[in-house]
Amino acid sequence: MRGFITQRTEGSWSIVLYMGVNPVTGKKKQKWYTVKGNRRDAQKELTRLLRDIDTGEYSDPANLTLGAYLEKWLSDYARPTVSEKTYERYAEIIHNDIIPNLGHLLLGKIRPLDIQHYYSGALVSGRKDGKGGLSPRTVLHYHRILREALQQAVKWQLIGRNPSDSVEPPRPRHMEMKVLDNTQVITLLESTKGHRFYLPVLLAVCTGLRRGEILALKWSDIDFGKSALMVKRSLQETKTGIAFKDTKTARSRRTVSLSQLELDALMLEKKKQDELKEILGAVYQNNELVCAQDDGRPIIPRCLTAAFEHLLVKAGLPKIRFHDLRHTHATILLSQNVHPKVVSERLGHSTVGITLDTYSHVLPNMQEEAARKFHDALQAASEKNHRKDK
Repeated sequence: MRGFITQRTEGSWSIVLYMGVNPVTGKKKQKWYTVKGNRRDAQKELTRLLRDIDTGEYSDPANLTLGAYLEKWLSDYARPTVSEKTYERYAEIIHNDIIPNLGHLLLGKIRPLDIQHYYSGALVSGRKDGKGGLSPRTVLHYHRILREALQQAVKWQLIGRNPSDSVEPPRPRHMEMKVLDNTQVITLLESTKGHRFYLPVLLAVCTGLRRGEILALKWSDIDFGKSALMVKRSLQETKTGIAFKDTKTARSRRTVSLSQLELDALMLEKKKQDELKEILGAVYQNNELVCAQDDGRPIIPRCLTAAFEHLLVKAGLPKIRFHDLRHTHATILLSQNVHPKVVSERLGHSTVGITLDTYSHVLPNMQEEAARKFHDALQAASEKNHRKDK
């Protein structure tokens, strides 16, 4: 027998693995594991452990370092569940920052103080160029990755608790959002008209779509009859090249209404692409992308970002990110008293709370308007009652 299962209490099972014989004492060596759930859960875990032993992948949790665990987490959990771009970022942070600082510690022996000490040091002298510390926002990102990985270790029953839960991550400083006002938006669109990236800029500021969502739009996603587009996918740039992925969340998959301005620009682009197909013939790569290079290939995201910086300079506008056009769209809508729920749906936020938190700088004006309307409503009711009394 290589292993067996025994019930400890209701919903708790013990797995006992036979690990051979101690050459000194002659006694059997055993490893005990606890599994929460039903007998089927325990049987699955026993099967996994035995498979790891057979393939040489088994490691004694008592001797497992955080570094070795994080490598396993990246391969067995992160790679199958997150996008390629996200996986690359996770791997970069884990290999370049977390493992060099904490990787030597045994997984089961990590204390909250070890993690807190690492964060404190990173804030003071965490930069690779030796020019000071990392920003609180960067360290907070590291914390979120480490916490997610350690939480999976709890689920895999390698540790009993998540030590990062008892750590205070740094609080990033609030960054003032940079957006364009109405006049600046008009200046940008007028200055950009005729440029090959006019359509991506127009869609960003008029629909609030993310850069990757715009570059992944296909003509089949455009419904000219209903004046709307459907966001179904996103384009991202990874180390292996350009790739399409599903939208960020279920809410990100959404329908966005279009005005005549966007419809006219889309129809003009469609006509232009049809002409290029005839001119280039077999050279044209027909990917059916709304925003594409002249030969039909996808636009590289960083090329759009670089071109946008030049367009801002040409228009004499302040420096902002391409993503800030999305913020501009939401800010203008909210300042025009469009309901936050509608704005949230256009942006593809998972909850309206995210919209309200992100654009809280617009809320004071909305609060003032709400107070005025409430007062006007009561005033109208009061005047109506007075007229009845007369």
